[in-house]
Amino acid sequence: MNKAITKTEFNFEGQNSLYVGKVRDVYDIDNDLLVMVVSDRISAFDVVLPEGIPYKGQVLNQIAAKFLDATEDICPNWKIATPDPMVTVGYKCETFPVEMIVRGYLTGSSWRDYKAGARSICGISIPDGMKEHQKFETPILTPTTKAEIGMHDENISREEIISSGLVSKEDYETLEQYSLALFQRGSEMAAKRGLILVDTKYEFGKKDGAITLIDEIHTPDSSRYFYAEGYEDRFANGEQQRQLSKEFVREWLMEGGFQGRDGESVPEMTAEIIDSISNRYIELYEGIIGEKFDKSISDNVVDRIENNVKNMLARLR
Repeated sequence: MNKAITKTEFNFEGQNSLYVGKVRDVYDIDNDLLVMVVSDRISAFDVVLPEGIPYKGQVLNQIAAKFLDATEDICPNWKIATPDPMVTVGYKCETFPVEMIVRGYLTGSSWRDYKAGARSICGISIPDGMKEHQKFETPILTPTTKAEIGMHDENISREEIISSGLVSKEDYETLEQYSLALFQRGSEMAAKRGLILVDTKYEFGKKDGAITLIDEIHTPDSSRYFYAEGYEDRFANGEQQRQLSKEFVREWLMEGGFQGRDGESVPEMTAEIIDSISNRYIELYEGIIGEKFDKSISDNVVDRIENNVKNMLARLR
């Protein structure tokens, strides 16, 4: 098994800067290209956990690449190539300061808020009497502001986004249109795998004036899936759904008394826990993509990444 890659410190030709996110290390090349290394770091409740998960970066990068290719007819996206199993190279875009979250079902954080008495999410009214995992009549958009590392994303309404000038009305309407169309495509693709796309997030930027999809899409870090088989029976009986998402990590953390609040500590991440999470991510890949996961095993993953990226940049620059 490869050692988890939790940090990179490359110095590529033309490199202007390095941005270290919760999971991704993003290298700016000539203020034109981005090299996104999807590390094996894992985050939950907006906190980066202390141990990495082997093959997680490869899983996320390869799922995102496949979905970006499968949705490029809906809107432009930033991807140029994936020169390494853990890397995507693409165009640098001027990023919008909001994340577009589409929810098809009342579950996860939305259910926790609803159960606590909330009847509105991001300015959208939610009717009384709904149950956990219940499908909305139509998918709803619940955007959040993009938080800095260590900070929590904050819910924000459509009206607040436009009135504050975070995004113009015209651009926001396009973001809505793209997000709902992407969610529809993702739902159709999930259905073919016997899955339900429950909720997900999209990020966008602008490239030469055109709104462009960026970052990852439809991965288990950014999305939640249910198994379609048995959904109706479980819902009718008030049972928990079989999920294909990162929710199992959140549930493990909550069982250990951690939800990212001040004063809470992450439970010990033993070798057994790390191995089980790695295996679950591989299971997620195979369930979502419908292909056997091919572990890209290397004696030195960091050297492999560096060489593959350098070769790609030499062709692009």
